[in-house]
Amino acid sequence: MHFDPQVVEAARSSMPKNLLALMDRAQGATDSGADDAIDGAGGFARRTFLKVTAASGFALGAFPLAATAQGAPAAAPAGLKPFEQPSAFVRIDADGIVTVTINRLDFGQGVQTGLPMILAEELDADWSKVRSVHGDANPAYVDPAFGMHITGGSGSIKNSYTQYRELGARTRAMLVGAAAAQWGVDASALRTSNGFVVGPGGKKLGYGALAEAAMKQPVPEKVVLKDPKQFRLIGKPTGRLDAKAKSSGRQDYGIDVRLPGMLTAVVARPPVFGARLKTLDDSAAKAVKGVKAVLRVPTDRGGEGVAVVADGYWAAKQGRDALKAEWDNSGVKPTDSAQQLAQYRELAAKPGLVAMQADTAPLAGSSHKISAEFVFPYLAHAPMEPLNCTVKLDGDKAELWMGTQMPGLDAMAAAKTLGLEPQNVKVHTQMAGGGFGRRAIPTSDYVVEACGVAKAARTAGITAPVRTLWSREDDIKGGYYRPMHVHRAEIGFDAQGKILAWDHTIVGQSITKGSPFEAFMVKNGIDATAIEGMKEPYNVPMKLSVHHPDVNVPVLWWRSVGSTHTAYAMETLIDEVARTTQQDPVAYRLALMGDKHPRHKAALQLAVAQSGYGKKKLAAGRAWGVAVHESFQSVVAYVVEASVKDGTPKLHSVTAGVHCNLVVNPRSVEAQVQGGALMGLSMCLPGAAITLKDGVVEQSNFGDFAVPRITDMPQVAVHIVPSAEPPTGMGEPGLPPLAPAFANAVARLTGKTPRALPFQLA
Repeated sequence: MHFDPQVVEAARSSMPKNLLALMDRAQGATDSGADDAIDGAGGFARRTFLKVTAASGFALGAFPLAATAQGAPAAAPAGLKPFEQPSAFVRIDADGIVTVTINRLDFGQGVQTGLPMILAEELDADWSKVRSVHGDANPAYVDPAFGMHITGGSGSIKNSYTQYRELGARTRAMLVGAAAAQWGVDASALRTSNGFVVGPGGKKLGYGALAEAAMKQPVPEKVVLKDPKQFRLIGKPTGRLDAKAKSSGRQDYGIDVRLPGMLTAVVARPPVFGARLKTLDDSAAKAVKGVKAVLRVPTDRGGEGVAVVADGYWAAKQGRDALKAEWDNSGVKPTDSAQQLAQYRELAAKPGLVAMQADTAPLAGSSHKISAEFVFPYLAHAPMEPLNCTVKLDGDKAELWMGTQMPGLDAMAAAKTLGLEPQNVKVHTQMAGGGFGRRAIPTSDYVVEACGVAKAARTAGITAPVRTLWSREDDIKGGYYRPMHVHRAEIGFDAQGKILAWDHTIVGQSITKGSPFEAFMVKNGIDATAIEGMKEPYNVPMKLSVHHPDVNVPVLWWRSVGSTHTAYAMETLIDEVARTTQQDPVAYRLALMGDKHPRHKAALQLAVAQSGYGKKKLAAGRAWGVAVHESFQSVVAYVVEASVKDGTPKLHSVTAGVHCNLVVNPRSVEAQVQGGALMGLSMCLPGAAITLKDGVVEQSNFGDFAVPRITDMPQVAVHIVPSAEPPTGMGEPGLPPLAPAFANAVARLTGKTPRALPFQLA
């Protein structure tokens, strides 16, 4: 997903007041009392927190929305917002174990290690004793840049870097203050080291022994942070805290939630998005052993489905398979991929909404021209863990368990569906097995559906918790895809490769239209996510126009969002100009960048140097491919080696140059680039497309929606440009430049650039 911190203030100021109130209530605000006044700058209620004192020591944090009458800690400065106070983020037990609460969902990107590293650095904690847990929908766990609960836009480390450093420094200061009081010395005479406060003469007190007293110390509003030269954790390759659990199969995910008496539900959803039931014969389903109820329930986009509730997944699935249902499609417009492509091509030939303006008159007299059409299909997120949500109802309260990227908004959506007050809904954020944007849905579709199932079950007399579980087929056919796009480009240039005019049109659905984000992400009718990555970093005269057709297919951000298609169009076209004018593609790119993009140049030059590009002799039948792209304020350049055999392209090796400013954990950056490269490769493989016929998604599982296998994985070497500037995002930037780098290598081997994804070389 894509959110630029620089637009936050404008975003909130442009939102309708009722939407702001909705978001603030979702984050734990109430509508009365001075202590609960909405903070316009921070974007959430100035809620104070209940101090939970554990016998083991410093135990403050992870509070539910239900606590609406919580007293403020006397020592907390009035100027500190909830997300700036250590009480919600740090627990130190008597044995010195430090548990850090993370304000994000960890679904593979490694923030369950990265954020604790940042806090532990300033805390001077013993890293061997650091643990981490997820936060929830409490207002302390909002993204400090946006004032809302969000994991997305590669913003976890970027937006919380200073926040977690300050949390660690404040906690450290409180521990030092407690030791100073106990020893009767001035705090300035003390220092900290690896989980201890060290006093005169070398005497020591462990953090565990000081925790309870430290909790009573004033929370400093201002703290002095370390000089980066003093870092002993940040910047060091560090194993992930969850590595052992995941590698041993002991890691629990949302799908693994087990509650006493819990039942499992699966839902038969309409095959055409938004369709409703016409007839239903559920007699055979009810006869399946273990089935407890068959319930008609609302589904996403105004549709209607059937939930089968049973003792376990297999019984529920068998019950669903036994249903005899007819669907009424009269109120919806079925989508057909072939017809949609024809419509998009017609639109691409017409002027659209203008996003960038430039003079295209030189096109007519250009000595060299490129006319190109690109086709990008719908793509499913297809995380390894399918969607799931467990709901427990208890009178006028509810608890939810799921891996969610937006716990605050999901809690609000659940409250609305269940008819409860927002403060009576508790979200337990679970580790998620992937998501790539699918667990950050403005409609909260799978959460709303699960709450609808739980509500219907309660009406039917079922009091047990209900886990609504999606199958792999449900997940792939269930909507919210990366939008289909068509690009049309007309480029005029001279024999030296100087681009004289570039006329470019993009056709594709808007991701944010109709969502709470439309108010600040759609400008003059153009969705900012559709055009991100266009033109930069190249100094070219580009006219860019956009069409956003309405299509009955739900769409959503997909890892790296608009850059999934804009990077491909830009980097293959730039490469084609270089080839046409017989210029080295690296030198040509560097020349087009001019002097304004030092980070792009550094990343590209690093990848070139480490790959041996231009120096190493490639094996017969192989070619180099190059691409560089910035997304989420980070730059990734790829130099790849590829071949084509019997019409089938093969990617052999990838060398990455990465500029993401200061690196917290190099191992996490390496893993994210490797994973991003593999996901970028997935866009190129045959079968990597979602298509529709008569409104029905034709793919259903990994047999007909291709993902890379281990035999497809190239060697990936990741090299990072050193920097001391504050970190930028790395969850998504590794994806966009892979496909164009691969395509550029294929073009050098075949003489023809693949214009459609997945590659179609025949």
